[in-house]
Amino acid sequence: MDVHLRDLRYFAAIAEELSVTRAAERLFVSQPALSKQLRALERRLGCVLFDRVPGGVALTRQGAALLPVARELLTRWDAGYETVRAAAPAGTLVVGMQTAVGRGLQREALRRFRAAMPGWEVSLRLVGWDDPSAGLSDAGSDVAFLWLPAPPGLATRVLATERVHVVLPADHRLAGQDEIPFAALRDEPFVALPTAAGPLRDFWLALHARDTVPAIGSTASSPEEVFEAVAGGLGVVLVAEGNAELYQRPGLVHRPVPDLPSSELAIAWRDGDTRPWVAAFLDAMADHV
Repeated sequence: MDVHLRDLRYFAAIAEELSVTRAAERLFVSQPALSKQLRALERRLGCVLFDRVPGGVALTRQGAALLPVARELLTRWDAGYETVRAAAPAGTLVVGMQTAVGRGLQREALRRFRAAMPGWEVSLRLVGWDDPSAGLSDAGSDVAFLWLPAPPGLATRVLATERVHVVLPADHRLAGQDEIPFAALRDEPFVALPTAAGPLRDFWLALHARDTVPAIGSTASSPEEVFEAVAGGLGVVLVAEGNAELYQRPGLVHRPVPDLPSSELAIAWRDGDTRPWVAAFLDAMADHV
């Protein structure tokens, strides 16, 4: 029976915070998603790790026995991971992203980064919407392109500010309009990001502009799933103007929604991360932007 390191990392965070809510904030995941992972770990182990108590949780005897083992495994893995990276003649910078970036932002920045860090490689990592940190929360990414709002614990720098568009089928009743006010969309079913996306999900459902709960026609974890759902007639979706251009599909059209706030694309990194390769990439992005 194998357990993922992520499950142990989640367990250790809950044990240290003695609160699922605080642990979720620390890990950049939603509380429901963290609770679901904890229940899955308990089923896998065949025992209860926490008792629910007023104000939070308390370790059971089994949980207290697991905690030092989990901490040792996580410490050894983190040390081993850094040792492996340091053993290479150079290294690999992992750039997380949730959508294609485009907008002329990457090519020149990557050229400048390679000039500053000779021998280093760059790996682009596409991360699902269920991780709003795009891999920063579990150290799978060194930096990431994110749509704001970002989870707590991350530093960000805005790279582009764009109007919000709605993507809908070409035969939709509103498709003939040059612009579509949000009032005309409120009763439409929407394609939503996973609940784990948290405030990012709320932004793209425009909860700030609603006084009722939106109708959810489908939930999607990647851009491909989003646009397939729209093409299938399951709902409409709000996107940044640049992404509407990047992800054009036959049978779909996009129109500006002029009365919604603009969207912001940012480069993000873990707050306090001063590693030289991260700083070199941020400098390259700053020079390019």
